[in-house]
Amino acid sequence: MAVVALCGYSFCATAQPLTADNIDEVVKVMTLEEKCHLVLGTGMHYNDDDKFPGTAGSTFGVERLGIPETYCADSQQGLRMNAKRAWDHRDYYPTDFVASMTLASTWDREAAFKIGQGIGNEVREFGLDWILSPAMNLIRNPLCGRNHEYYSEDPYLSGTIAAGYVRGVQSEGTAACPKHFVANNQETNRNNNISQVSQRALREIYLKAFEIMVKESNPWTIMTSYNKLNGPYAVQNHELLTTIVRDEWGWKGMYVSDWNAGDDAVAAMLAGNDMLQPGQPKQYDAILAAAKSGALPMEVLDANVKRILEYVVKTHSFKGYKYDNAPDLKAHAQTVREVGADGIVLLKNSGILPLTSKRRVALFGCTSYDWISGGSGFGGTSVGHYTVSLVEGMRSAGYEVYKPLLSAYTQHLAAEEKRLFPDGRPPFSLMPPARADEKQFTAEELNAAIEGSDVAIISLGRKSGEAADRSEADFYLKNGEKQLIKAVSEAYHAKGKQVIVLLDICSPIDVASWQDQIDALVCTWQGGQESGFSVADVLSGRVNPSGKLPMTFQIKYGDAYADKNFPANVDDKTLGAMFMWGRDKDKATKERKPEANIDFTNYEEDIYVGYRYFDSFNKPVAYPFGYGLSYTTFAYSDATATVDGGLVIVTVKVTNTGTRAGRNVVELFVAAPNTKKTNKPEKELRNYAKTRLLQPGESETVTMTVRTSDLASFNEKASAWKTDAGVYTFLICSSAATVEAQATAKVKAWTQKVNNVMKPNVKLNLLHR
Repeated sequence: MAVVALCGYSFCATAQPLTADNIDEVVKVMTLEEKCHLVLGTGMHYNDDDKFPGTAGSTFGVERLGIPETYCADSQQGLRMNAKRAWDHRDYYPTDFVASMTLASTWDREAAFKIGQGIGNEVREFGLDWILSPAMNLIRNPLCGRNHEYYSEDPYLSGTIAAGYVRGVQSEGTAACPKHFVANNQETNRNNNISQVSQRALREIYLKAFEIMVKESNPWTIMTSYNKLNGPYAVQNHELLTTIVRDEWGWKGMYVSDWNAGDDAVAAMLAGNDMLQPGQPKQYDAILAAAKSGALPMEVLDANVKRILEYVVKTHSFKGYKYDNAPDLKAHAQTVREVGADGIVLLKNSGILPLTSKRRVALFGCTSYDWISGGSGFGGTSVGHYTVSLVEGMRSAGYEVYKPLLSAYTQHLAAEEKRLFPDGRPPFSLMPPARADEKQFTAEELNAAIEGSDVAIISLGRKSGEAADRSEADFYLKNGEKQLIKAVSEAYHAKGKQVIVLLDICSPIDVASWQDQIDALVCTWQGGQESGFSVADVLSGRVNPSGKLPMTFQIKYGDAYADKNFPANVDDKTLGAMFMWGRDKDKATKERKPEANIDFTNYEEDIYVGYRYFDSFNKPVAYPFGYGLSYTTFAYSDATATVDGGLVIVTVKVTNTGTRAGRNVVELFVAAPNTKKTNKPEKELRNYAKTRLLQPGESETVTMTVRTSDLASFNEKASAWKTDAGVYTFLICSSAATVEAQATAKVKAWTQKVNNVMKPNVKLNLLHR
């Protein structure tokens, strides 16, 4: 057998092709150059002559060893790629699935699995291998630009919904890629910002969501984030990637960087970040030189390569799957419609909903005619795909839509399009394009609408995207929106008719200052391509709303303690400069002094994020975490909590006491003993369940479990997880603010030592009860 020496490394010229069983042997016979190429991507596929134009990139192939290229794509809501290809008459429109906060609002693990399964199937049937999702950073602030891609302010809800999504994707043989790991909670200066987080908050809040996801779903890959964390870039942080995730959690998959993250390719390899995307020539040169000099030990590079090959052998490309570009789009559309409806949250209802007798509707607000299905940036899906309009949805449900308004808004939106985009709307934008100003109406026009309709529906929209966060002003209604709500409500109420507002939004906004003017408030979120049908299903009563808020709606911006440490009011000039800084990190640090919430963000709220803060410090909110109404009512009884070794088993009987069939979310919070003395939140979500569809009078006994270890807090001094012995209260809730039933259990102490790592490199002035 011939042995050839190349660049100081020997390999067997007759090496066997890669299989799932000979990965170690293949690593041994790879040349150094092949290894250095394998740990880098092969560029972004944005040219018409690429195999999959419009997709994020691919991995390096080594033909002589049977290592194929594999292909990846964004996004959170489905496969993102060009819908049209050169010299090809066919369309390539994947499904536009529901946005993340819509999915999280279902509080349904099975719904998360179905969405992931649909996306995983389309990735496979369109010929790719790997979807760069789910994004699952915590919603620390309502203005984060990518909240539309994230699930919740709570790590347990985020982690379990993400786990369902990952299991669904990978059930189709497609690789999932949870991201952005970790503490990537703002878009402002995302390539340079340092998140300074206490060890406790990092462990209990930000890492916990990923830990739950990893242990429940075992993702094949994880994407590291742009930001720095307590000093180093996340992509170059050995304590984070190796000490915690690999050594403590036991995860064995492949890390991939966010696209062009970090500033030192060799440091990323040493940290355990296996692949850098999309790959740069200077990264190849640096890794090759470091490997030759010994600065990058061969055993480290080999470990990176081995984990990449362990991913490759699972892929569709490696297995030679014969894709046909024909997934079952009709079935997936039905899934989107159903999950979209289940994620709608009824916030207020003065008896107007469901619309069973009132069949004539007047649709006000630009968003009623320009519905938002999801966010901007790489988290969105293919431009040009259909979105079922609210008009179509209401008509399909048998409602008569007042035509003069349809005509008026068509003209208004066309004029606004010309004003806002005189040179045409850009085909792609990281940040959301400007939206039309609201149209105002004369008294005569309103009176005509009142005569021609039984009820008014006003839609408000907010869209977010990448590379910038929303401003504080965007949390509140614009003057035109305020004027429209006031004028329509006063006019309709004067004639004894009612007003409904729909929130087609990406994240919480102010509702407290104006909701008293209206009769019903529905948070539709952004439900993907079938949105109009999903909304109409709920308004008509075809679907009884069962969604619950996955985050708190605060009364004013600034009410949350975290708000003071967030870039809510960055001017356009600074935003533009930061975009350039992100491309030139040296220039960024040389030309200006570090600025709070731009160059570094101190997480001084510590563990008190979202409801943990509002509950523990008795702060009023507009709508609490976990809140959501139904068209029926539910009663809770016979709550029990039983200790069985290291488990607490909680049961409760849920009965539909109303007149309509409905599903109900049972939220299990736990209150530890002596929370003030021990600086713990008032209560924390530890499990949840969703009932089947209960008919009036029907009951279901729900069983949920909580491990003793799940009750632990992180003790920084001891570098250990500790559950204090004592009596814990298990709270059955319909929201974070409403306890429906409770039971207690005496729990034994539990402790687990972990590595004393990931300390912030500045002193933080942390909030304390």
